[in-house]
Amino acid sequence: MIPLSVLDLVPVRVGDTPADALRNALDLARHVERFGYRRLWVAEHHNMTGIASAATSVVICHLAGGTNSIRVGAGGIMLPNHSPLQVAEQFGTLESLFPGRIDLGLGRAPGTDHLAIRAMRRDPGAAERFPEDVQELRQFFEPVQPKQVLRAVPGAGLRVPLWILGSSLYGAQVGAYFGLPYAFASHFAPDALDDALAVYRDRFQPSEQLDRPYAMPCINVIAADTDDEARRLFTTLQQRFTDMMRNERGLMAPPVDDIEAYWHPAEKVQVMRMLSCSFVGSPETLRRELTRFLERTRADELMVSAPIFDPAARVRSYEILAEVGQALEPVAAD
Repeated sequence: MIPLSVLDLVPVRVGDTPADALRNALDLARHVERFGYRRLWVAEHHNMTGIASAATSVVICHLAGGTNSIRVGAGGIMLPNHSPLQVAEQFGTLESLFPGRIDLGLGRAPGTDHLAIRAMRRDPGAAERFPEDVQELRQFFEPVQPKQVLRAVPGAGLRVPLWILGSSLYGAQVGAYFGLPYAFASHFAPDALDDALAVYRDRFQPSEQLDRPYAMPCINVIAADTDDEARRLFTTLQQRFTDMMRNERGLMAPPVDDIEAYWHPAEKVQVMRMLSCSFVGSPETLRRELTRFLERTRADELMVSAPIFDPAARVRSYEILAEVGQALEPVAAD
């Protein structure tokens, strides 16, 4: 059976507050833990009214504290926004509180707009030092050496599992170089998926953490009892991507009956290209389409985002997928 995991962007719905979103996130975490999902990740985004996970490590603590066994982590922490020491201390603290349950995915993008970049006092050149920062962060998780004067407390010796995130060939090369598992953001940037997986696998160098490549594409899955119901739920995500193209980033909107009335033909083409790794439908439809996706990508694990407006329908979507997943098998990489 292919391992399944969850990416929750902690969406703030129309009519809700961030506090409501955080309560919904914990409720979802408890459900997907019961459904058998392997891990649950939240992501760092800033200055976005529709996403409540800006303080990512705090949200991880909230979710891990309200669950028992599911791995909880960052998908990801945008490393150029932070010093490696601070990240090591935060995730060392999380690992100390919830041993064996914390993941740390690392991204290179800012996760925000130019105004927020300036407000965070972010160094404009920080992204260019991403590999060096990854190496520095890894060292903070190593056991303390004799006469070592700078250490992460907590953090040193805990070896929190690191992941490299990406949506291009760059992240694939970094993940391969460091011998780390690789998560690809095909849920919103699918164009380089096949090439990135090939580069990652071809160039992978074993490490203490990982002896063989481990690739986890992130996809959108909107599941319902019927195809028609799932397609209607999907219009929430279609609206969101259309709004992004219009440079409008607001709250999560409810589904609509006629998405064609919402977007222009050119917008539709672009949005559906960006959402080409979205799987929408009934259990039978999902089983067929996800089997093809696994044959194409030879993924070791699938991370799934389900941006659905109604919290109960979102839980039901993950429940259906968990049932479908019982029949999905990984395809061995060449």
